[in-house]
Amino acid sequence: MTTAAPAGLRAASLTAVLVGLGSMLGFGRDLLLARTFGADSATDAFLVAWMIPETSAPLLIEGMAFLMVPLFSRAAERAGDVRNLVAATLPHMSVALLGLTALTAAGAPWLVALLAPGIADPELAVRCMRLTSVTILMFGMAGYLSAALRTHHAFGPPAAISVAYNLGIIAVLWVFQDHGVSAAAAGVALGAVGMVLIQAPAFVKRLGRPRRPTRRMLLPLGAFLPIAAYTLERQGQVFVERFAGSSLAEGSISHLNYAQKIAQVPMILSLIVATVTFPHLARAITAGDGPTVRRRLTDDLVTAAATVLLATAVLVVCAPEIVRLLLQHGAFTDADTEATALIMRVYSLGLLGQAVVGVVCRAFFCGTRPTWYPALAMAAGLATTIALATPPWGTTGIAAANAAGITLSAAILFAGLRGPAIGLSVRSVARPAACLLLAGALAATAGWGTHSLLAGLPPAAVLALTAAATAAVFCAAAALTGTEEITTMIRIRGRA
Repeated sequence: MTTAAPAGLRAASLTAVLVGLGSMLGFGRDLLLARTFGADSATDAFLVAWMIPETSAPLLIEGMAFLMVPLFSRAAERAGDVRNLVAATLPHMSVALLGLTALTAAGAPWLVALLAPGIADPELAVRCMRLTSVTILMFGMAGYLSAALRTHHAFGPPAAISVAYNLGIIAVLWVFQDHGVSAAAAGVALGAVGMVLIQAPAFVKRLGRPRRPTRRMLLPLGAFLPIAAYTLERQGQVFVERFAGSSLAEGSISHLNYAQKIAQVPMILSLIVATVTFPHLARAITAGDGPTVRRRLTDDLVTAAATVLLATAVLVVCAPEIVRLLLQHGAFTDADTEATALIMRVYSLGLLGQAVVGVVCRAFFCGTRPTWYPALAMAAGLATTIALATPPWGTTGIAAANAAGITLSAAILFAGLRGPAIGLSVRSVARPAACLLLAGALAATAGWGTHSLLAGLPPAAVLALTAAATAAVFCAAAALTGTEEITTMIRIRGRA
C-alpha cells in the first residue's frame, strides 16, 4: 500500500470523526430548539431567517471550495504563489462580503415578504434575519480558509467548522433562551464567527502571516457565476419548501425543517471521502489524467451510494422512532412527531439523488473553463420541484417534490459525465449501483418485518434492533452480488 493511501484514510477518518461530532451537536441544537420552542409561528419565523445561512453555506463554503481549491492547487505547484494569491484576493473579497452583509440586514423586511409572504409573525422573522445576516461575511471567510487548508492537506480545522458553528448556537440558546427564538438567531451569528476562528491558527501556520494587500486580483467571475447559479438553484429547493409551507398550518415549516435536518445527516457523511479527495480530483482533471479521474469518481459514487441507500432503508422503516427519540421532548408533541416522521420518510427517497449530485458536481467545476451544465441540471430539478410542490398536497407533497427534483438533477448530472471531458462509462457505475439498490430494497423489506415483530417494545429497542437487522441484510445482499467495488469497500471499512 502506498503512503498516500494511509494518509488519505487518516484524513477521511479525522474528517469523519469531526463531521460526526458536528452532526451530533447539530442534533443537540435541533433537540434544544424543539424542546424549548416546539413547532409554532415563532419557530417558523426563525426558520425563514435561517434561510440566509442556509443559502450562504452552500454558496460561500461549498461554492468557495469549487472556485478556490483548483486555484490554490495550481498556485501550490508554483512556489510562493499561494501567499500572493491570498494577498491579492482575501482583503478585497472580505470587503465585498461585508457590503453584502450590510445590504441583507437593511433589506430584511423586503426579503421576509418575498420569501414567506404568508408567515404569521413577519416582524420576528425580520429581527432574526438581521442577526443571521452576519453569516454572509463569516461563511465566506470560513469557506476561503477551508479551501486553502484542504489544498495544503490540512483537513482537521475545515472539518471542525460545524462543531464550532453548532456549539455557538447551543451556548447562546442555552444561556439566553428566555429571549425566545432571537437567541437562536444570535447563536447562529456567534457560531459563524467560530467557524473562522477555529481555522485561523492553522491558516496562519500553513501559509504564514498575511501579507500587505497587493494589487487586486479579480477572482474569475466567469468561473464563479456558474457555481453561484448552481448553488443558489440547489438551495432553491429550500426556498420552495418555505414559500409553500408558509401558507400551510402553523408549524409546517418547522416539521419540514426537522425532517430534512435528520435525513440529510447520512448524506453529509456519505460525502466525506469525496471531500477529502477533491484536491486530488482537481489536480487530475487539470493534468488531463482521465483514468485517475474516472476511477476516483467511480469509487466515490459507489461509496456514497452504499451509505445513503442503507440509511434510506433505516430512515423509511424507523422514522417514527428516530424522531420520537431525538425530538419529542418538552414543547415538541406527539402530533409533531407524526408529522415530521411522515415527511422524513418521503424526503429520504431523494437521498441517493442528493449524494450523486454532491459527488458528481465537483468534476464539472475543476476545469480551467467554466461550465453551466450543473446549473442547467439543477434548474431542471428546481422546475420539477416548483411544479409539484403545491400547497393542496401538504407537507408530504412538498417533500415528494423535493425528492423528485433532486433525483432528476442527479440523473442529468450523471449523464453529463459521459462527455469527452470525463468519459465515464455508465456501465462502471450502473452495475454496482443496481446491486446496491437491490440490497437497499431487501434491507428495507427485512426492516419492515423486524419492525412489525418488535411492536410494543420501547422505541430505543425497536430502533436499535431494526437498524441492526436492516444493516445486516444490506451488507449481506451487497456482498453476495460479488461486485468487486462493493466487496472491496466492505473489506476496507471493516479494517478501518
